[in-house]
Amino acid sequence: MAKKKDISQAVREICLWFPETEEVLSHGSPDFRVKGKTFATYVINHHGDGRIALWLNAPEGAQPHYVKQESKHFFVPPYVGPRGWLGVNLDKGISWKTVARLVREAYTKVAPAALTRSLGATVEISPPTATLKPEDIDPMQSKRAQAVLKELRDVCLSLPETSEDKQFGNPVWRAGKKVFAQAYCYRADRKLQLAFWVGVDQQALLIRDPSFSIPAYLGHNGWIALDVTKSANWREIRSLALFSYRHFALGRMLRALDA
Repeated sequence: MAKKKDISQAVREICLWFPETEEVLSHGSPDFRVKGKTFATYVINHHGDGRIALWLNAPEGAQPHYVKQESKHFFVPPYVGPRGWLGVNLDKGISWKTVARLVREAYTKVAPAALTRSLGATVEISPPTATLKPEDIDPMQSKRAQAVLKELRDVCLSLPETSEDKQFGNPVWRAGKKVFAQAYCYRADRKLQLAFWVGVDQQALLIRDPSFSIPAYLGHNGWIALDVTKSANWREIRSLALFSYRHFALGRMLRALDA
């Protein structure tokens, strides 16, 4: 029996059909490019929005037309939306023939004329029949991630005036209003990581251990990331959480902690 095709495979089947297209990972999501120019980006659960979508470099005027006419299937994507890109929901019943046509429009917008002239009839694919697993949409839904979150939640919420929140789609814990602990897992590498503030001096010491790394965006502010994909030293994690908490906590919170 042939293996069932999911949405991710269907997207690649369409996008890679176009001449000289290459797939490049950018900010954790697959970009489809021709001659270095992006015409489509495949994005799953961007910052926790729950969408399985294509962001397409659409022709001028296409975005407002489609979004107004069929808001179930189309939306204005973040970042590139102001430049006219079109967001396409792929799991809400849209025809894959329509998807292929829209991808073609995006491709022809940026591809050299010599390539667009050679296209012929637009590719037609059989629709995907396999559904993505919850952890494929949000890696934090895996059994391992849920088990780690339960333990980390107990550690963080045992400290005075702490709360759990979400930031960019990922769980964070706050000391008052300040984030002192974070958990995240990106589809690109599937590494489950916990992040805490340790200060720049401690960073240099900790990264001697390969399970630690300096995270993007946060690292320059003194944060460290710990890979807990396979195992976790909870004594170490509690120590890191407490150190980070003390850095951000207000005086009254520290007094309550030490009482």
